Amino acid sequence: MAKLVGKVLVAQGGGPTAVINQSMVGVVIEARKFTEVSRIYGAVGGVRGIIDEELMDLTQETTHNLERVAATPASALHSTRDKPDAEYCQQIFKVLKAHDVRYFFYIGGNDSSDTVRIVNQNAADAGYELRCVHIPKTIDNDLLINDHTPGFGSAARFVSLAFMGVNQDNRALPGVYIGVVMGRHAGFLTAASAIGRTCEDDGPHLVYVPERHFDTDKFLGDVDRIYKKHGRCMVAVSEGISDKDGTPIMVQLAGEERDAHGNVQLSGVGALGDLLADKVKTSLKIKRVRADTLGYLQRSFMGCVSDVDAHEAREVGEKAVQYALWDDVDGSVSIHRTGDYSVDYKLTAIEEIAGKTRHMPDEFINAEANNVTSAFYRYCRPLVGSGFPSPYRLRAPRVAKLLND
Repeated sequence: MAKLVGKVLVAQGGGPTAVINQSMVGVVIEARKFTEVSRIYGAVGGVRGIIDEELMDLTQETTHNLERVAATPASALHSTRDKPDAEYCQQIFKVLKAHDVRYFFYIGGNDSSDTVRIVNQNAADAGYELRCVHIPKTIDNDLLINDHTPGFGSAARFVSLAFMGVNQDNRALPGVYIGVVMGRHAGFLTAASAIGRTCEDDGPHLVYVPERHFDTDKFLGDVDRIYKKHGRCMVAVSEGISDKDGTPIMVQLAGEERDAHGNVQLSGVGALGDLLADKVKTSLKIKRVRADTLGYLQRSFMGCVSDVDAHEAREVGEKAVQYALWDDVDGSVSIHRTGDYSVDYKLTAIEEIAGKTRHMPDEFINAEANNVTSAFYRYCRPLVGSGFPSPYRLRAPRVAKLLND
């Protein structure tokens, strides 16, 4: 069979992550090894950059600088929140064909995988030889088939360390702390807040994920119970929590502002945390109540990258090129866990992933206690990487009281 000769195009879509550039650089450096690749282009601004023909010739980038970019968080090629429909994807295909692109690699999540599916079908319908491979990326960790997705491990590391630090603060000056974590439909990232707990009374004491309905009265009862037990209470809550009717709690406060994908706007505002904090103050009469929304900090925090995440993000980029050029196939690279902790990569049919959402399995959620289980610890701990710190407490004995006994 004759080799398919032409250009490579790589693009980054959706929310940035701390390791998405590892995948992009993996594509570029691996593609340079194949003689059938004439040039390697990068789309500046995701799929929008393709349509506008904002292309960068990465063939001329030095390997040294590529490696520096790989270790830099966020999307070096920039991104977009455009959600392509059939017409949009047809425009993408026209640009690819005009530039003699024969290998298209798109790094992204659910919507990005669906874009790859449609563009691939356009090429097939037109009889144009094009290999389209989706490369997984999302801090939400919500792609089907995959054990986990690149970007999640580093975001989980940040979230767990953030809550570990706040826990020390909350022990020093007790009160109620509410931390709102990204996660519209899947609670993996919020659950990661619990990974840093080392003592029985460490927070977060309560973890609320979108996979379980949120009841405000029960929430207040939970906080009251924990506060009376420990003299303080830390709460981790997903931005996407909803009531029993499926209505996001945010909507009850902020109405239905929607983003470019038609989703209710959950991120970028602190309304959910403020709402819950106000409920605690007014209903439980607790004075010291604070709420934070982690927001964009979770996605690309410099200096808080999981080495495991970075390594796997590089490999999925490399494997995508190998599948397309060695095996001459299309699809989505997927990550599968093997052994105590190691991974294998497979090429999955794009239809099995595109536009679908994975949720936390039941065995990861302790619904009765609004918390996570030991099974989740075993699942998540390897993903946050090595060098994970542990806090320590003073162990010296108390001095006997002389005046206040």
